[in-house]
Amino acid sequence: MCGLVGFFSFKSYSESSVLLQRMSDAISHRGPDSAGGWVDDATGLHLAHRRLSIQDLSMSASQPMSSACGRYVIAFNGEIYNHLKVRGLLLQAGCFVTWKSHSDTETLVECFAFWGIERTLKIISGMFSIALFDKQNKSLYLARDRMGEKPLYWGWQGETLLFCSEVKALKPHPAFKGNVDRDSLALLMRHNCIPAPYSIYAGISKLPPGSYIEIPLSDINRAKSSVPQCYWSISGLTCGDNLGLFPSSDESVIDRTEVILKSVIDDHMISDVPVGAFLSGGIDSSLVAALMQLSSAEKIKTFTIGFDDKGYNEAEHAKAVAAHLGTDHCEIYVSPEDARNIIPSLPDIYCEPFADSSQIPTYLVSKLASRSVKVCLSGDGADELFGGYNRYLMAKNVWSSLARLPAPIRRTLSSLFKGVPPTCWDQFFSLLSPVIPEKYQLRMIGEKFHKLASVMGEGSEASFYRNLTSHWKNPESLVLQSSEPKTLISDFSSWSQEAGFQHNMMLLDAQTYLPDDIFVKVDRASMSNGLETRTPFVDHRLIKYALNLPMNYKIRGNEGKWILRQVLYRHVPSSLVDRPKMGFGIPLGNWLRGPLREWAESLINEPRLVSEGFFNPKLVSGVWKQHLSGKQNNQHLLWNILMFQSWHEIQ
Repeated sequence: MCGLVGFFSFKSYSESSVLLQRMSDAISHRGPDSAGGWVDDATGLHLAHRRLSIQDLSMSASQPMSSACGRYVIAFNGEIYNHLKVRGLLLQAGCFVTWKSHSDTETLVECFAFWGIERTLKIISGMFSIALFDKQNKSLYLARDRMGEKPLYWGWQGETLLFCSEVKALKPHPAFKGNVDRDSLALLMRHNCIPAPYSIYAGISKLPPGSYIEIPLSDINRAKSSVPQCYWSISGLTCGDNLGLFPSSDESVIDRTEVILKSVIDDHMISDVPVGAFLSGGIDSSLVAALMQLSSAEKIKTFTIGFDDKGYNEAEHAKAVAAHLGTDHCEIYVSPEDARNIIPSLPDIYCEPFADSSQIPTYLVSKLASRSVKVCLSGDGADELFGGYNRYLMAKNVWSSLARLPAPIRRTLSSLFKGVPPTCWDQFFSLLSPVIPEKYQLRMIGEKFHKLASVMGEGSEASFYRNLTSHWKNPESLVLQSSEPKTLISDFSSWSQEAGFQHNMMLLDAQTYLPDDIFVKVDRASMSNGLETRTPFVDHRLIKYALNLPMNYKIRGNEGKWILRQVLYRHVPSSLVDRPKMGFGIPLGNWLRGPLREWAESLINEPRLVSEGFFNPKLVSGVWKQHLSGKQNNQHLLWNILMFQSWHEIQ
C-alpha cells in the first residue's frame, strides 16, 4: 500500500522538483517507509511515490520503477495478489525477464511492457491505482482497480494536469485552484460521501472504478479531451439466477463456496510482513478470520475495539469468536472521550469532506492494529454481494406489500408513522422485547420506522431505493446555488427490468455505496495509521461467482448472507454469531445534544452560515432545533453539514 502524486504542464514552473517533493510529503502517511521521485526531461512529467513496504522490502522494489526495456515508468499503489502466477504466464507467452526483485510492481510494469494496458488490467487480480508513462509514445496512463478499493484523483487546472492518491497532495501546486464544487456538495448532503467521478473540487475528478485513461502529453487538445475508458464492469457480469451453473444440493453449493472463499483469502494473505484481521464477531469478519486461521500454522492476530455502551459494543462477541478460533486476539475499550478526540483530525484524515460517522471507530481499530501488523483483512463487500443489508429484506417483505396499496393509503400510513417520535417507537418495542427473538431485535428501531415511513409514498422500486439510501432528500434546497448531478442511483434508466428488486439494489450498492463510502472510509482511516487493508470479498473471481449465485442462496426466509452463514457454521457455532446486524456506529445523536453541542453550534450558527454562503441557514437551524428537542434524531443530516463545515474551516 502506497501513495502516488504527479503533474504535467504545458507551462514551466520554477523549482519543480521541490514542488513535487512538497506534494509527495503531503501524503507521507500513505508510505512512511521510503519515497521516490522521477522527472521526464522530454515532456516535463513529474511523478512521485510514497512506499509502505509489504512485498519485497528491499530497495530493488522502490518506485517509481522502470521496465527492463526502459520504455515504461510506473508508480503504483496497491497489491497484485496473483503476481507470481502472472510471472508464470509471461514466461509461457515467451516473455523472458531477468527479475531484479520479487515485488508485484516489477511484475506489473513488465506486463504492461509485454501485453499493453488493457490486457494487463484484465489479467491481474488486486487492488490498485496506477500511473504509467510510455516514453516512446509520450502518453500517461492512469488506471484504477475493478471495484475502486484504491483512490485516484485527476484533473486539469488550466494547462496543468494534476493526479494523486489523496487531494491534499494538490494543495502545494500553484496551479491548483481549490474551488468548492457546489454540485458535488449537494451529492455529499444526499449520500454522506461524494460519488465518483465527482470530487469536492471543481475540475478535479475521481477516476471511476474499473477504468483507465490515456493522456497524450504531446498534444494539448488531445490531452485535455481524453476521457476514461472502461475495462471491467460489475454490471456486465450480472446473469441473474443461473441455476444451471450450480449443483442441485445445498451442501454441494456450500462446499463450492467455501473452496472459492478459501482460495481468495489465501491469495490475500500474501505478504512479507505480518498480516492480521479486523474482527467484529459478525458473519463477514468471523468468516474471514476463520479461513485465515485455517490456512495459518501460527495464530493469526485479530483486532477489535469495544465501547462501554452496550448498544454499540461488539467486543464481547468478537472475543468469544476469537477464543473459539484460537486467534491471538487484541482488543481495547475506548471511552467516548477517546472517540470524540478524533473528530478535530477527521478533515485532515479524509481531506475531502466525508460524513459516514463510523469513520471514527474505523480509525480507532486501524490504529490498534497498526501497532502489531502492517496488513489487515476485512469483511467489507460481503453485504453488497451476498444480501446482508436490512434494506434487501425490506425490499422483499415491505415493498412487495406496499406496492399493492393505493398511493393515498401509503401516504396516510407514512404520516401516521412519522407522527410518532422515534423514541416512542423505541419504548414500544422495548416492551415487546421479551417475546421477540434476540436475533430479530434491532437497534434504533424508531429511526428505522421513520426511514420506512419516508419511502412509503414512492411510486417505483428505483425511487424507493434512492429515497432509502438518501440523507437529505432535496439537497438543492439546502446547498445554495447548486444543481445535483445525475448518478447511477438517480439515473433510473440503469435500473434493470429483468433482474429482481433485491438484485438491483445489491448491484447498485456494489457500484456506489461500496467504493464511494466503505472503501473511502477504510482506506483513509487505515492509511493514516500506516496500515494496509485488504478486502477478499471483492476479489473479481468471487464477485463473478456471487453474481451468478441464485438469490435463494443469498437471502432465504428472513436471513441475509445465507450461504456465508452456512460456511461459517462449519467453523464457528451459530450461537456465537447469530444476532441482529449492528453496524460500526457511535451514539452520535446523543453526543450532538451533549458534549459536542458547543462544537456543532460554532460551525452551524446562522451568522456563520450566512457569511459563508453554502447552506440555507433557516433550513439548517430548523433541523438543529428539532434534533435538540429530542423529537427527531437528525444526526445523519447534521453530520453531513458538520463534516463539510469542519473541512472547509481548514482549507
